[in-house]
Order: sequence, then structure tokens, then C-alpha cells
Amino acid sequence: MKMMEEKILSCGQIYPGNILKVTDFLNHQIDTDFLMEMGKYVAEKFSDRKIDKVLTIEASGIAYAMAIAAYLHVPVVFAKKHLSINMDSDNYSAKVHSYTHGNDNIISVSRKYLSKGENVLIADDFLATGIAISGLMEIVNSAEARTVGVTVAIEKSFQGGGDKLREKGIKVLSLAIIDSMTDCDIKFKKQDS
Repeated sequence: MKMMEEKILSCGQIYPGNILKVTDFLNHQIDTDFLMEMGKYVAEKFSDRKIDKVLTIEASGIAYAMAIAAYLHVPVVFAKKHLSINMDSDNYSAKVHSYTHGNDNIISVSRKYLSKGENVLIADDFLATGIAISGLMEIVNSAEARTVGVTVAIEKSFQGGGDKLREKGIKVLSLAIIDSMTDCDIKFKKQDS
């Protein structure tokens, strides 16, 4: 999605440690018109698959997942990173490591929101090592549901997570794929339209 590459170049900020901040338009302040264009694009790309739910992790993936789900006309479910008093005690859970925050989280989804046989599209803002996506897939598998694909706004291909998923035969749609990143430059991987 050329628009995503242009948005990253115009609004993104590179920080040490291969951190790309997209807080101006995606995960702090949200450009709602752009977000809805992203959702429409993804829904069109997955129109050949039956999807019952869109699954993400709180918090940065929620807006992206919601835009996709709006065009697919299905619910969004998000895995919570912290159990709270208002969450059911009967959950599917997985341990994931946050690359950005440098810590481990136990993510959880109430069993009443994922059912056996459902077709689930996993969505998130970033894909780096693939650990978060793998945790979401573990939850889908625990529910005896099926992952029908993965979509991310931005993939950092140099960290290998997308390749691992594709090697497993999973359809991965990334709106922008960063091939390399230095403190002052971003190179994108050419994608088929």
C-alpha cells in the first residue's frame, strides 16, 4: 500500500534500536480517514475468505482491527494484557514478549468471544519478530478456531517474523514492509499490488 509507505516517510520517526514511531497517525493520534482507507483495503484483500472475527492485542492494534472489521461487518476481539475485575475468569491465554516495551505479558481472551470452528483474521499495528502474532494464533488454536490470515499495518521484514509465518503457509498482508532501517533512512520492500 503505497499510501502507507508515504505516511511513514512523512510522519514516522526513527529511534535507536529499530524503533519506528508512528504516533502521529496510527498509535497515539489516529488519522481516521487514513485508518478507514486501511480497513477498506484489507477487507478487499481478504474478501475471498470467510471471516467471523478480527483478533488483535490491546492497545495499539485495536483501531486498525476495528477499521478492518467495520468493512467486513464482523466483531473485533482484543486480547487483554492485564486481567481486571470486569473480565471473565474463563480465558484463553498466551505469553508474549513486547519488542517495544521489552517485557513479557500474559494476553487473555474470554472464552465466550472465540468459538470452535470460527474463522479468525489476526490484525496488529506492527510485525517484527512475530511473537505477538504467534501468541494470538496460540489463543485461536486453543479455542479450536482457525487463523485465516494475518494483517499488519507495518512489517519490519529484517526481523524475520513475517517470513516465519509465510513459511507456515499463512497469508500475511502487510500494508508496508520495511526491508531495512537506519537512524536516518527507511527502505521498503517492493510488494505486488
